[in-house]
Amino acid sequence: MKLFSKFENYQFQLRHITIIFGTLIIFQLALSIVNKEALKSFALKTQNWYQKDSAERFANLIATSLELLTDSFKENKNLDERQKLKLINSFNIILNQPMLHQNVDETALIIDKGEGLYVINDGEALLDYLMEEKTNFEKTISINNKAKEIFLKLSKKFKEDEQIYSFPSEKESSFLIFVPFIPRGEYMGALYMKISPDFSFLTREILSSYEEIGLLYLSLIFIGLLTMYFISSYSLKERDEAQKKFFEEHEKRFKEQIEHEKEAAFAKRIYHAHHKAEKIVGFIKEDLIILNEKNIDEIKRRITKYANFISRVIYDMKWYEPPLHTIRGTIFRVNLNEILVFLVENVFNRAEKTNSIYQFNLELDAALPPLSINEYILWEIIEPLIQNCIDHSGAEKTIINITTKADYKERKIYLKIKDNGKGFDASVLELDENGKKQLFNENVSTKLKELSHRGYGCYIAYTIAVERCGWQLDAYNSLEGGAVYELIINF
Repeated sequence: MKLFSKFENYQFQLRHITIIFGTLIIFQLALSIVNKEALKSFALKTQNWYQKDSAERFANLIATSLELLTDSFKENKNLDERQKLKLINSFNIILNQPMLHQNVDETALIIDKGEGLYVINDGEALLDYLMEEKTNFEKTISINNKAKEIFLKLSKKFKEDEQIYSFPSEKESSFLIFVPFIPRGEYMGALYMKISPDFSFLTREILSSYEEIGLLYLSLIFIGLLTMYFISSYSLKERDEAQKKFFEEHEKRFKEQIEHEKEAAFAKRIYHAHHKAEKIVGFIKEDLIILNEKNIDEIKRRITKYANFISRVIYDMKWYEPPLHTIRGTIFRVNLNEILVFLVENVFNRAEKTNSIYQFNLELDAALPPLSINEYILWEIIEPLIQNCIDHSGAEKTIINITTKADYKERKIYLKIKDNGKGFDASVLELDENGKKQLFNENVSTKLKELSHRGYGCYIAYTIAVERCGWQLDAYNSLEGGAVYELIINF
């Protein structure tokens, strides 16, 4: 079951089926070739054995005929000329008739006389030798030297074993056959025959039949595999079409989901902008109520900043990726300390009751250089960080320390916002796969989970400060207790 479950993780394509069928056909061809060679080897071995056996049988038949004829001659040696001619003719037929056979190359009777070898293949010479009419027998013929050497080596064995011996000649299909010649039980020598039996036509017929059967077998297998291939390719085509429709439907739903997420993100930006603007509009209304001749310049300056901040918030709501020149440039000359003081006095300390809830301690470096950045961009970065210290501290009275320091050697401004609360939860300070702390990701908040539209202030601050301005923003817990935001600004 585990093996099948593993195969379920893989998806076969048309190219995989093609490779499998191609491999099967190649293996089948290789198997057919191997079987053919094996059959050919078997047929040749069988042919060699049969050639040797048939040659020995043929030679044995000739030798037996000579022995029978010789036996009949020795029973009656008083022969007239007519009987001699008849006997000579019989010997010639037995010795020379096999030469008419296309497979017989040499035939001779090798007689071992002790002082030498007599090689006879003529009826008259054989009769003279048998009648011992010529003491100096000279009528011999020349035969294969290898046959003479073999006979001399085996002459003792012929006498002792009286067995038929056969040896391959220079040609693999030729055999040198030696059949002991023992008329009436008296060893005289051996009948020598060089026979080249040819049964290659049988091998050719067998191989030809096998090739026909193999071709038919391969054709049937190929047709079957081809049919399976077309069926499989059609099934894969149907599957691919179904998958294509599924992917198109999935793509459609995915696009719809993206649109919904965009709409949700836009709604969140609207809510965030509305939340910020609503508070500032309340301050504008209060300023208009207390407006008189004495404070008109101060209120005018303050309302102008409020209005510009609302305008910036609405602008960021419409433009998710605002142009660079609206963020920073040489036309901007902003003092960070002035923005911090304005936010503390005119945003966070506007209500009288806030003094009993939280308190600000400002330690600002008077030697800060001006920054080439839109002051309302700084406002958007700093305001949610301070607001987050107020919201998550958990202390009865939150004390927020804000410090600035300029390092002209490194050309950096260090801004720290620290509270005396319980600090950050360890989970929001963990790094994600991009090396960013979870606190600065969207939808991650230190507030209660039941609150909606949470986890957006720190995300916006990080996005503007780090991704758009190229600064550094970090959050951690101090050793004394409490949360710390540290903003490092390049100038």
